[in-house]
Amino acid sequence: MKRFVQWLCVAALAGISVAATAQNYPTKPIRMIMPNAPGSANDTLGRIVAAHLSDALGQQIVIDNRAGAGGLLGMEIGKNSAPDGYTLVAASTAAMSIAPHIYKNLPYDPIKDFEFISLYAATPNVLVVNPNVPAKNMKEWVEWVKATGKSLNMASAGAGSQSHLTGVALLSDAGLQSTHVPYKGGGASVAAVVAGESQWTITPAPAVMGLIKSGRLRALGQSLPQRTPLLPDVPSITEFIPKFNYSGWNGLLAPKGTSKATLAKLRTTLLDVMKKPAFVEQFAVQGAQVVASTPDEFREFVRQEIESSGTVVRAAGLKVE
Repeated sequence: MKRFVQWLCVAALAGISVAATAQNYPTKPIRMIMPNAPGSANDTLGRIVAAHLSDALGQQIVIDNRAGAGGLLGMEIGKNSAPDGYTLVAASTAAMSIAPHIYKNLPYDPIKDFEFISLYAATPNVLVVNPNVPAKNMKEWVEWVKATGKSLNMASAGAGSQSHLTGVALLSDAGLQSTHVPYKGGGASVAAVVAGESQWTITPAPAVMGLIKSGRLRALGQSLPQRTPLLPDVPSITEFIPKFNYSGWNGLLAPKGTSKATLAKLRTTLLDVMKKPAFVEQFAVQGAQVVASTPDEFREFVRQEIESSGTVVRAAGLKVE
């Protein structure tokens, strides 16, 4: 009995220690794994989240860009990081819901290998063209692509990327053809359209909002099912191509095994900063809607996204690697 009482005391002290650690968390800088290149939509939104979380938590959050293999490199690094609360992962569509369909030996399980904290953004994909393109609106774009066909280059962030599959879905739903030109990342693909190497792309809004406002790109349509005040002058593509509906999302993950207390503090803090007018305004500038979820809702959302992405992957004719 005495030994049992001693064990209970030790266990109680351990519980107090864990609670105290979670209460004091964080006590050092946090790394946010960014499985995408600088300038990409995920990177742009992730930096806004990191800046606001840093202020709220009282510790710097350092962005660690680990682009490569469509996001697989960064996701694998995140999966294998210590579950101590000092590594977070900025997740988005391509690496979580598209990759399972195009990589046979995916080095992580999107559903089982991470702790889900919350979604934080819904991002429309925006159809943009080089300003020298003759099409000034969606109707003219459809007619232009129909007349010009495969001589037009559609830029993407790479085979299997969100911009690639969104472009394939758009062409398929509209009954059009264009030549796919993959680049190494979203920044490079958008730059190619600005330079006139490629004529158009359809990519997450945060990657192009600044270029649209400066007149270096022309926006013709966006992927939300209705018009949005975030892009008041840009119609929904569904007004011209009724079947089309393909937007993106962003959310925050942690390595599997991160303590529940730490996850709860991160989520509570994230939800608090997402309510701040400055945060909402910064997202709006990037054409992104603020979205919150419970961890279970986030996990189920990704599960459904994986199922629905299979149709688009098959339409793209991507081979399993």
